[in-house]
Amino acid sequence: MPFREWFRPPRHLLALFLAVTVVPASALAWLSWRLLEQDRALENQRIQERLEHAADLIVAAIERRLSEAVAEVPEAAEDALRVTFTPGGVEARGLLYHPFVPPAQQPPRGVFEAGEAFEFRQQDYAQAIAAFRELARSKDALIRAGALVRLGRNLRKNNQHQEALGVYEELARLGSTPAGDVPAELLARQARCAVLGELKQTAELQRAASALYADLQQGRWPLDRVSYQFHSQEVRRRLAAQPEAPAARLALAGAVEWLWEQWQEIRRGEGSPQGRRSVWVHGRSVLLLWKSSTEKLVALAAGPRYLESQWQSVWQGHGVTLALADAEGHPVIGRPAPAGQPQAVRTAADTQLPWTLRVASANPSADLAQLAGRRRLLLAGLAMMGILVLAGSYFTARAAARELAVARLQSDFVSAVSHEFRTPLTSMRHLTELLEGGIVSDEERRRQYYSALGRESARLHRLVESLLSFGRMEAGAIEYCFEAVNPSELAGDVVVEFQNEVSMEGRRIELTVDDAAPAVRADREALGRALWNLLDNAVKYSPACPTVWVDLAREGQRVAIRVRDQGLGIPAEEQKEIFRKFVRGAAAKAASVKGTGIGLALVEHIVRAHGGEVRLESQPGQGSTFTILLPVEDQET
Repeated sequence: MPFREWFRPPRHLLALFLAVTVVPASALAWLSWRLLEQDRALENQRIQERLEHAADLIVAAIERRLSEAVAEVPEAAEDALRVTFTPGGVEARGLLYHPFVPPAQQPPRGVFEAGEAFEFRQQDYAQAIAAFRELARSKDALIRAGALVRLGRNLRKNNQHQEALGVYEELARLGSTPAGDVPAELLARQARCAVLGELKQTAELQRAASALYADLQQGRWPLDRVSYQFHSQEVRRRLAAQPEAPAARLALAGAVEWLWEQWQEIRRGEGSPQGRRSVWVHGRSVLLLWKSSTEKLVALAAGPRYLESQWQSVWQGHGVTLALADAEGHPVIGRPAPAGQPQAVRTAADTQLPWTLRVASANPSADLAQLAGRRRLLLAGLAMMGILVLAGSYFTARAAARELAVARLQSDFVSAVSHEFRTPLTSMRHLTELLEGGIVSDEERRRQYYSALGRESARLHRLVESLLSFGRMEAGAIEYCFEAVNPSELAGDVVVEFQNEVSMEGRRIELTVDDAAPAVRADREALGRALWNLLDNAVKYSPACPTVWVDLAREGQRVAIRVRDQGLGIPAEEQKEIFRKFVRGAAAKAASVKGTGIGLALVEHIVRAHGGEVRLESQPGQGSTFTILLPVEDQET
């Protein structure tokens, strides 16, 4: 529809439309700005709420893990120990040194006095060797261990190093049997390293010292801290490559030592029988969990590596990172998030856990990307809404203009219908008055009047039927009765009837038919009405040419019925519009041709219901040709 149509009366509707569209559009722009301003704050709040929720879940999960940790720790866990204290000592696999080692059993006093007299007073090593060799055959393991230690020492003093190595091998086979205050195996292997050093057997010394150092770091023998440090330093001194001290195991041993002191307080009735604590030992954090009675204490000592390996699933599923710090602020697991990054903090006082927890997003860049994505989506949505508002405004204005145009067409239609009704009614009333008044006395004239009344009645009937058919068509309630119809006969009947209607006006209808045209499946009455409407239009819109031509022929699988005139013609821009209801061409209006504007709409509806189509060929001033194309009836059916 041309843009100028929007500004035709009533103009107040356009002003109202602009008011109700410009205000929402302005409000949308302001809301867009406000939403973008608030989006970041809302996103930060959402991230903070997610972190707070994740922190609560992590605290609850850690609490459950702590309650089950002592029973679940395996015997040979890395960076963790399960410890049992009893009055007799400490039970812990892999502990570097023990806080308490029960006094070792000693052999009977005086059993080694004779040999030691030869060794120290007389310095007669041969006699000392003989005396200790005899004692080394004793069935008492304590005596045998002590004798072998002294025998090896005297053999070294007597420069019998190879024999000394054999004695130390025999001593090592006694295992944990005390040789003084030290296990026999440890003392024998330490002495063997010394002999290998004296013999300059460097390769063998390195192998023996490395194996001994590894066993010391695995806590193979129950040593106190002083013994462990002494033997470790002695072995390290003999190694060419100085190994690093096992910081994790040293920290565990130091934590167990702290726990031993705690148990002593418990036994005195001073300490807490159960608890949890994070202690800082040898530069590392160690978690201690314990349950005790006066006779026994069971505990877990766990370092950061163990906690992280066992509890990593607690926070990984939430898409966050976790940082733990003990009461003194020493880091336990992870690192705190950089300043300014959202994080949730749970202090030890709040959670009753041994640490302060800091929970932060595992991928802050992804959160920012999500924010940027949401912002782009928001902007796209707002842009789409703006486009929809503009498009909606355009189409609403267009629809409103069309509705106004339809309203004007309906007004023209009512006026035209009124005129169409008035003309035959006026004629019928006049003729009736003449006949009723007895004015017409001639029988021939009376028959002419009756004939004129019949024609006007038929004309009025067709007009009413057209309006009723159009109403049923608009309501979708029109029904057709299809049957096999000979199009030549149908066209001939309609043309004859129409010729009788217009013959008095000097009009002529020339019909050309193909008698071999096949039958079509059609509603005879409806198709006849469509052809009648085309003939009526041809006559009305060609006042200067009295002849209208009708041709019927087969075209492929369709039958074509053409109605051609040499009338006013129709411009190309109006050729589609005139098939719409209430629409009449500009030339028809200019020539004051009567019409309702529903004839061609009714024709197109009828033809489409028959599975056909209506084509129009026209040039202004050269007439028009309307063609009805109908499919040939299927002979098999």
